[in-house]
Amino acid sequence: MIARVRGRLLEWYERSRRDLPWRRSRDPYAIWVSEIMLQQTRVAVVVERYLAFMARFPTLLSLAQAPEQEVLALWSGLGYYRRARMLHKAAQFVAEHYGGNLPKTAEELRSLPGIGAYTAAAIASIAYGERVAVVDGNVERVLCRLEGWKAGSRAGGGAQVRRKIEKLAAELVSPERPGDSNQALMELGATLCSPRNPQCLVCPVATDCKTQGEHQTAPRPPMICREAAHALSVRSRKKAGQVRSEVLLEQRPASLTVMPGLWELPMLREAVVPEKDMCLTVRHAIMQVNYRVRIRAVSEGDIDAVTIPGGERRWVPLGEAAGMALTGLTRKVLGRLHLMTAEPPDASSFS
Repeated sequence: MIARVRGRLLEWYERSRRDLPWRRSRDPYAIWVSEIMLQQTRVAVVVERYLAFMARFPTLLSLAQAPEQEVLALWSGLGYYRRARMLHKAAQFVAEHYGGNLPKTAEELRSLPGIGAYTAAAIASIAYGERVAVVDGNVERVLCRLEGWKAGSRAGGGAQVRRKIEKLAAELVSPERPGDSNQALMELGATLCSPRNPQCLVCPVATDCKTQGEHQTAPRPPMICREAAHALSVRSRKKAGQVRSEVLLEQRPASLTVMPGLWELPMLREAVVPEKDMCLTVRHAIMQVNYRVRIRAVSEGDIDAVTIPGGERRWVPLGEAAGMALTGLTRKVLGRLHLMTAEPPDASSFS
């Protein structure tokens, strides 16, 4: 069964895999960047950010030498900014201790900051051809359905199920094409063997599957709803004979935010905003929290009275704001109000 499933997966992957930019390269650095970006982020969102990021930081050394704020600005739109910080930190470590070249085995890769077992196995198998299994949520779901295991390790199965998953995943890795084997399983889970409504009729391994998609999956955690409010303060200043608009942004310290180092609109003291001062209401999700955010127009003279103090504040020309490391919410608000492009900056912003 192992050889049959492995062969069918590889045949299907060769025929049906999506044409993604990181699959056109065997550069371990490029693969590393893509794997970090893809953690908890949809492929459709990652593609554009990956291309811009690689255009600006085409090599590990170029990333290592860049200021953190520039790295965070190029990461804008992907969320989970700790990933960007750890990627940057690890690049600096590799530049200092490995001459800018990533280690070639999964075991060595795991010693780097921010690289766990999954990422290490992905880099080692895809870039270096090491026969090591990659197990992510997609792979776990596929293998549990294939073998009829009622729950994955994250859904109550525990360590015993996890060991069975890892053993089967290792057996399915092709000695000749370990990277393709791993990507085939991940691709199957991402495209056909989805958590809900799996497409069993076109699955390449359906005849060997014990559940045909009828498999218990953990319920999605319920979203938490919260209210928030931010101040939008815009002023005009004349400089060198030209009038330019500036927006007030704040970089809050780590003790006051889950996104340290990023710039955002100042936070209001009160979540209730008078109707006459309301600019915009937006929905914004961060992890498992769904925020309803009110944006209030505040004059320069009133800003201190109605906002929560803390952190560095700066008046930023609207033309420069797009190139800063903004929170996703701030970028969304300024874009919706047509004060700047809603898209994250591209590489040309830093040339």
